[in-house]
Amino acid sequence: MLKAILTGHSRGLGAAICHELLSRDIPVLGLARHALARPGRNAELLEQVAIDLADGATLAGWLAAGELARRLAGCTRLLLINNAGLVQPVGPLGVQDPAAVARAVSVNVAAPLMLADAVCAQSGVQEVRVLHVSSGAGRNAYPGWSIYCATKAALDHHARAAALDGSPALRICSLAPGVIDTDMQAEIRATPAQRFPLRERFENLKRDGALTSPQQCAGALVNFLLDDRFGAEPVADLRDRR
Repeated sequence: MLKAILTGHSRGLGAAICHELLSRDIPVLGLARHALARPGRNAELLEQVAIDLADGATLAGWLAAGELARRLAGCTRLLLINNAGLVQPVGPLGVQDPAAVARAVSVNVAAPLMLADAVCAQSGVQEVRVLHVSSGAGRNAYPGWSIYCATKAALDHHARAAALDGSPALRICSLAPGVIDTDMQAEIRATPAQRFPLRERFENLKRDGALTSPQQCAGALVNFLLDDRFGAEPVADLRDRR
């Protein structure tokens, strides 16, 4: 039996990925603070758990209590899509809120790594595919984005190192999906220029219609995840596959 675990499934790209998986008759376990309001087709295949991925202790406790294992009973093929992410705090060193830094590291790095370990520990699962939703910011530095860049780079390097472990059941890739028209992009465009000097670039992308829709990206991402070649490269860019 095939099942997918998807973080941040209630909005933006995560919601589009959730709909895409359900449309392909793939059961989804969604992990997010809020529920997906309109699951649409195959809604009975969606199980939702309300959990704050920024709260590492709560996530660790949930995993230790066997909650994940209980929901994966009978699963032989497992997909983990670490989609949840935060762009804040934005700005140079000296103006970043410490709590926001901690939250970003928890959501962007700690939760994906904890979940990746947890899915690989599940008994009876013969194949695990882990997809970290990364970013070009993990491979190129941008002013004002030191936290976002660092956390996405961490996912890339995690995938590289995990692939070297040589687990026969694991396929893993940290994938940059491109620039997508989501609430995160609106948040970026609303950031004061003194905190993010490249804001105009993202304003131009929106103005010129250069942003990919969440639905288009989700379709390409799921195709990539299900492809026989998935995991051949531990770090990839979805734009190279279109």
